[in-house]
Amino acid sequence: MIEALIRKEKKLAVIGLGYVGLPIALAFARKISVIGFDINAKRVEMMRQGIDPSNELEHKDFEGADIQFTSNLEDLRNANFFIVAVPTPVDSHNVPDLKPVQSASKTIGQVLKKGDYVVYESTVYPGCTEDDCLPILEELSGLKMDIDFKLGYSPERINPGDKEHTITKIIKVVSGCDAEALDIIARTYEIIVEAGTYRASSIKVAEAAKIIENTQRDVNIALMNELSCIFDKMGINTYEVLAAAGTKWNFLKFFPGLVGGHCIGVDPYYLTYKASALGFKPEVILAGRKINDSMGAIISKKLVQQLIKLNKQISNTKVLVMGATFKENVTDIRNSKVVDVIKELQNYSVNVEVFDPYADNAEFEHEYGVSLTREVGKDYDAVIVAVNHDQFSTYDEQFFISILKSDGIVADVKGELRNKIKQLTYWSL
Repeated sequence: MIEALIRKEKKLAVIGLGYVGLPIALAFARKISVIGFDINAKRVEMMRQGIDPSNELEHKDFEGADIQFTSNLEDLRNANFFIVAVPTPVDSHNVPDLKPVQSASKTIGQVLKKGDYVVYESTVYPGCTEDDCLPILEELSGLKMDIDFKLGYSPERINPGDKEHTITKIIKVVSGCDAEALDIIARTYEIIVEAGTYRASSIKVAEAAKIIENTQRDVNIALMNELSCIFDKMGINTYEVLAAAGTKWNFLKFFPGLVGGHCIGVDPYYLTYKASALGFKPEVILAGRKINDSMGAIISKKLVQQLIKLNKQISNTKVLVMGATFKENVTDIRNSKVVDVIKELQNYSVNVEVFDPYADNAEFEHEYGVSLTREVGKDYDAVIVAVNHDQFSTYDEQFFISILKSDGIVADVKGELRNKIKQLTYWSL
């Protein structure tokens, strides 16, 4: 398999060309022949023109790539090594939505041949690859794992907006259904991954390793958020406390904030769902989720309380929210917890304007029913810096004075401005 891929006698296919799949496909396409498959024909056409719909990659990243972008199932019949990189969201009740990964499995099942390999990268609970995806592959193909084809799992570690920890520079966890599969899968990824691979003992171990990476971060951030609520009542700045505590060599440097996106704010629910199905009630993980999901309401309530202290008529106040994406310097708005802040303020009858140089207005309005303002205005009663885009870091206190009323408030969610704001009323988590 490896030699045939390198000689381009066989092809590798990536199913799902979002913020995870496209970088993987292009990385492989610089070394071997690749088929990039996505069900969204409009996105496929953009990629054919060297445009990343997720706005993570530049046109030059497409240059020199031996890749065929397609939404045609028949084109996948030419592939022998399949990588699944589709989203794994949760529904409105925080229950795992396996429809995308099941759909990808159905797609591959229709074109799977003897000798082929299928590797899943989508984040799932331990057991999902073998219990939920494998039966679909076997039923539609009429083939049997181990006998006819091989199965594996290699969790994605793509970090949107991160230009340092890219697919080729971080260790890739790999797993396979048997020793032969593990070796071939590892060696296939080693074609592009300079940092090498870590061979997990089983598919379930690899799935579990991925799910706890983000669960650990979620729980630690929840602790910081809870501490910020406690310190606020004590009149202590959380970031000053963390700076002092951070001088100890083994202190873990996590910070409070809004926890959104499609990883940290979603993945823990896959683990708690599976745990509950097995009769175990997780408490720490769900407590962390509850705290982090409440931060939008906490931030909004704090600001409204401060406006009331200034004798403001809340329905007449105007607040600017700076930043709408789920994290800094990305265009991705999926599961943005800034929306919680906006909605809560609107529930208090506050007039809210939202400015973000990265977010697409049409997309944001369609997803959340909120329009973005194209330009920052004047005479705001308060400003909430919700996302620390690089552009915002260039703003000094004079900028905020120029857009706020004389008694205006700066609410700095992540504490980036705490040493810059001296004249205005200021607070952070």
